[in-house]
Parts: sequence; C-alpha cells; structure tokens
Amino acid sequence: IPRVVHFDVVIPQCNASWYLALLGLAEHFRTSSPPKVRLCVHCLQAVLPRKPPARMEARTHLQLGSVLYHHTRNGDQARGHLEKAWLISQQIPQFEDVKFEAASLLSELYCQENSVDAAKPLLRKAIQISQQTPYWHCRLLFQLAQLHTLEKDLVSACDLLGVGAEYARVVGSEYTRALFLLSKGMLLLMERKLQEVHPLLTLCGQIVENWQGNPIQKESLRVFFLVLQVTHYLDAGQVKSVKPCLKQLQQCIQTISTLHDDEILPSNPADLFHWLPKEHMCVLVYLVTVMHSMQAGYLEKAQKYTDKALMQLEKLKMLDCSPILSSFQVILLEHIIMCRLVTGHKATALQEISQVCQLCQQSPRLFSNHAAQLHTLLGLYCISVNCMDNAEAQFTTALRLTTHQELWAFIVTNLASVYIREGNRHQELYSLLERINPDHNFPVSSHCLRAAAFYIRGLFSFFQGRYNEAKRFLRETLKMSNAEDLNRLTACSLVLLGHIFYVLGNHRESNNMVVPAMQLASKIPDMSVQLWSSALLRDLNKACGNAMDAHEAAQMHQNFSQQLLQDHIEACSLPEHNLITWTDGPPPVQFQAQNGPTTSLASLL
Repeated sequence: IPRVVHFDVVIPQCNASWYLALLGLAEHFRTSSPPKVRLCVHCLQAVLPRKPPARMEARTHLQLGSVLYHHTRNGDQARGHLEKAWLISQQIPQFEDVKFEAASLLSELYCQENSVDAAKPLLRKAIQISQQTPYWHCRLLFQLAQLHTLEKDLVSACDLLGVGAEYARVVGSEYTRALFLLSKGMLLLMERKLQEVHPLLTLCGQIVENWQGNPIQKESLRVFFLVLQVTHYLDAGQVKSVKPCLKQLQQCIQTISTLHDDEILPSNPADLFHWLPKEHMCVLVYLVTVMHSMQAGYLEKAQKYTDKALMQLEKLKMLDCSPILSSFQVILLEHIIMCRLVTGHKATALQEISQVCQLCQQSPRLFSNHAAQLHTLLGLYCISVNCMDNAEAQFTTALRLTTHQELWAFIVTNLASVYIREGNRHQELYSLLERINPDHNFPVSSHCLRAAAFYIRGLFSFFQGRYNEAKRFLRETLKMSNAEDLNRLTACSLVLLGHIFYVLGNHRESNNMVVPAMQLASKIPDMSVQLWSSALLRDLNKACGNAMDAHEAAQMHQNFSQQLLQDHIEACSLPEHNLITWTDGPPPVQFQAQNGPTTSLASLL
C-alpha cells in the first residue's frame, strides 16, 4: 500500500516565548546524533504543567507520544499522550494536522500492541471526519486498507481502496487515484479474482499513460503497473509471454535511476504520496527478474541478479529498518535456495534455509507469511538428500499452513513425486493425482504447474511400466513447456522419454531425446538431469557398440556422481541438517551438530 511523503511539522506562531524555547530545545535534542531522547521528553513534559492553551496542549501530547512511540519502548506512556492529543484536538476547529496525525499514530500503536479492534473504529471515525482534508482522508484510507490486508481481509481492503480511488477522482488527483486502483489490483491478484483484475489493469494503464506530472511519480506508477503485470504472468506460469513486460519494467527502472528527486511539493495535497522509494523499486525489479529466471530455468542469471539484489538490500538495511526489505530478502532467498538444489549445491541451500529461519525468528509476521514456503523448501532439500519420510512430513506441514492455491498445487506435485519414489504408497498417490489431474478441473490457472502435473503423471506411468501412457503425458508436458520456454521441465521430459525409448529398445529415438536433454541440462545447469542423461548416454553407446562415446559418458557420469556425493556428505554433516525434523512451531533457534550423514546415497549412485 502506498506510503505518505514525509514532511516536517510546521510549528505555529505563538506569543509564549517559553513554549517556543522548550520546543526548540526539544527539537535540538531529538535531532542530535545520537538523539538525546530523555532530554527531548523532559523539555516537552515541562510544557504541560504550565496549563497551556488547548492547541499547545494537544500538539505537545502529540509530540510526546510520537517521540516515545518512535524512540522508546514505553508504549503505555506513548499511548496515553496520543489518546489525549486525539481527544483534545477533536474539540478544536481547523486543527487537522494534529487531530489526524494523532489518530494515525495511535492506530499504529494499537496494532503494534495487537489491539486491532481498537485501531479499526479509531481509523473509521478519523476517515469519516476527514473528508474535507484530502491528504489526511486518503492517508487514513490507505492505512485502514493496509490494516485489513495484514489481517487477510482482502475484501474489506479492496472496498476501501475503491472508495479512495473514487474520492481521489472527485478531488482531481489522478495520480493518487492510480495508486488506489493499482493497490486494489494487487489485492485482487492475491485473491485470484482475475475477471476483475483485467479491466482494472487496463484502466490503470490508461490513467498512468495520460497523467502528466512529476517524472519520478509518473515512472513509479509505471513500475507499479508493470510489476503487477509481470507477477500476473509469472503466477500463471507464462514465462515466455511475460518477456515484453519484463523488458519494459527493466527499462523503466533504468529511467528512474537517472532522474533526480524533485523537492517541489505537488499543488494538490491529495498527491502527497509515493509507492516505494527508488532504491526499494530497484530491489523489487531484481526480485521479479529472479522469479522469471528461476521459472524459465536460467539459473546462472537468477544467481547473478540475486547477488546484486542482496548486496543492495544489505546497504539499504543499514539505513532503513522497513519490514518490506526483510520480505524482499526472504523471497530472494527462497528462489535462490531452489536454484541451489537444482544445481547441486545442497549444503549452501541448507545454510540459506537456516538464514531464512533466522530472519523469520526476528518477525512473527514474516514467519506467518512464509512458514509454508519454509517447510516446502525443507521438503525439497529432503528429496535432494533422499530423506523421503522427512520430505513427506515437511510437505504435509506446508499443506497445513498454506491457503495459497498455487503453492498448494506445487507442494502436492512434489509430494506425489515422493510417493512415486517410495513405491508403496499407491492409495495416497492416487488420491493426490486425482486432485491435480491436468486433463480436467486442474485447481489453478498456472501453465507451468499444469505442465508439471502432466510430467508427474508420466513419471508414475513409467514406474508402473505403462510406457505408451507415459509417452502421452510427457509429450503433453513437452508441448506446454516449449510453448512457454520452461527449460527445466523440457529437460526432465526429454530425459524421461529417452529412458522410456531405451527400455523399449528404440536406441535411435532414445538418443534423439537424451542428447538435447543433456545439452539443455548443461545450460541450466541441472545436476540431477545431467547425472541421469550421462548414465543413459553411457548405456546407449554401450548397446550401440560406441566404446569411446560410452567411455566419455561414463566419465561424465562419474564426475557428476562425485560432485553430488561430496555435496551430499557436506550437507548432511552440517548442524542445520537437523532442520529436517522440525515440523511444528517457530523455527528452532539452535542446531546440534551430528557426527555425519545418516541418509542413504543410493539414489545418487
């Protein structure tokens, strides 16, 4: 949700020289480096015993509440001063800046103390009486919408954002109208209300292009708009279709980085908002680029952009404690962890999973939002080290914790692969496959996940010896993955088809599948598919009497086996490996080192 543009409170003219002197001293102490908070509070407290006029009293209570809220942990005192500021200011005409800032800060404090039921009516009353003050009316609407969003009441949040968009239109602020509408579009995407999203984004695109104003504000609107478009495509698994939008987004952020901030405040007070600082937008563009690279199977590119984004995040976090930066960091790590597992760097992936745990320990809200993803990553790690019982436990935990449809389908698909590998879970497997049947009633709109569901069907049919059926499913996966450049699914499908043709004795057709699978897997690079492909190439060339080629493939297979085995041993020797047993409650704080790996290496050799 957009945030307000910061501006300093203007001290009103006052004949009471003692008041101005105390105020000046308080501000001097507040802005000292480091701030001398105790002395600042003493100066402000010295105003109140002198029985100042109501305006002075209300403003002093606001300033005391603000300093205590932002610079101390004394929530009770901060709340008391803010409540007094809110109560007194309501009796004073034309005192909007104190009245509504007190309401805004007080509601923030209530939320921080988990008193959401106190924050909501306060904000509603402030919204009701602020309609003649465009800046505050819009700001309070954004704040209440954000509160409903954090409570996952997206319907109420969308309603408020719609009210805000109409109000902004009436007061002549097309810029803030666009911010309200784009925020609503973001929530509709989260709710998967795609029928409502398309016309809304079309309208937003028109407003953004037609609005003439501050260049940075205009470009930030365009970035917001394009981020929604790109994430919409990525949620739908349309990796190829998103490329034009992603390119526009990358060009747009380059344009913003060359523009200088315009210090002139907008003439319309309703325009005093911004979506994100430029530096945050840069990280966000890196993030969606990583998401795209991960889905497309360009894992080296994903690594490059992750490194850039994390470096920039570390610099920003030294100066800015905004929670959104930690969210960006966790999402980046989630994606790069999946890359590590594919490229055969399990030990590094495990240490990064531990890093996500540490970040989530610092923020209950972050853990609440990412617990399911964290257990899903642990489940993927467990598969990579052949701990199938732990993988099942992790995926089952993740399913219990998520309401996100796409994540649910991703988890179920991977859980099905666990049951296939175990070979004796037919009843559970049939139940899962029925819930993600790609031929009819597939539960999500993601092209990528539907293609993966066809692959899982093909894998199951292969293990059951139903080769013609397996080929049908895998050809469907290939058709879908080729249509959207889903390189990893393409490589997996090709090597499995090659394996089927090898079993059937069709060596030429098998070779036609395995060679491009190996080339694509090397490009990604996907260590598991390279291991599988090299083993097939070795056996194929032996069967065809190509001794030199068979020897070369055998050497490749040996190299890949050694790399994966060494990484396997290193990962299982880490104390963080004990995370695989964590399935309940918050992330463990400490890990006990173990003597060595306890898992079977059979799946790697």
